Amino acid sequence: MRCLFVLLLLAPPSMFAQSRFDGTWQMKMDSLRFSGAPEEYLLENGMYHCATCAPRVDVKADGTDQIVTGHYFDTIAVRVVDARSVEFIQKRSRKITFRAVETVSPDSQTMTELFTNTVGAETVTGKAVFVRVKDAQLGSHALSGSWQMQTVKNGTPAGTLTTYRSTMGGLKISDGGSAYEVKFDGKDYPTSGDPLHFTTALKLIDDSTIEETDKQDGTIIVVSLMKVSKDGKWMAVKSADKLRGSTMTYTAVKQP
Repeated sequence: MRCLFVLLLLAPPSMFAQSRFDGTWQMKMDSLRFSGAPEEYLLENGMYHCATCAPRVDVKADGTDQIVTGHYFDTIAVRVVDARSVEFIQKRSRKITFRAVETVSPDSQTMTELFTNTVGAETVTGKAVFVRVKDAQLGSHALSGSWQMQTVKNGTPAGTLTTYRSTMGGLKISDGGSAYEVKFDGKDYPTSGDPLHFTTALKLIDDSTIEETDKQDGTIIVVSLMKVSKDGKWMAVKSADKLRGSTMTYTAVKQP
């Protein structure tokens, strides 16, 4: 079960009243590319195992809230809908943060995830498509096996738009109704007022390039490199998931 959604932050340099990063940028979902280790699940005998979750998840698949630690959610409920579909509900402090239904195709070669992410200020809905890279274990649910994400698309602009404004020695980021400031001093700054304990640290490489390090509870989860094109119209983003050993790249386009 893929947690979709941590969305990557893009950042502007701060030495000037306005920088090449200032403005509103939209992630182009069709430009997303994924590499690295696939997702690996096993669902059998009333238990769900996610071997590639960080940390690993091993819970009952009976539809009840199961306590987990080390994640941005503290409980997960796994419910088998039928022989090809499974529902996942994640909560933090008893509040739903993520809900998804994952359905395996009749030929068992693709899997579609319909998700709703309520971690941020705006609700994000969308669909992700995975392809099978390893067959299910004999006798297990069809969701079992290894899957590589191919595409993910949000149903609305929510979660794809971020606005950046230069500040003295840093920047102000507005994302989905919330706003916060980060300095270019490499220190960790809280990125929201919720209890999820996410922080962001920024380094200004040059006037077109920024390195961002995102953490949860002090642990590095994603390191991203963002570079604005010479014409200032688009931004190339490369994000390395340090917990899972995977990489995601995409393009963000500056809005008029």
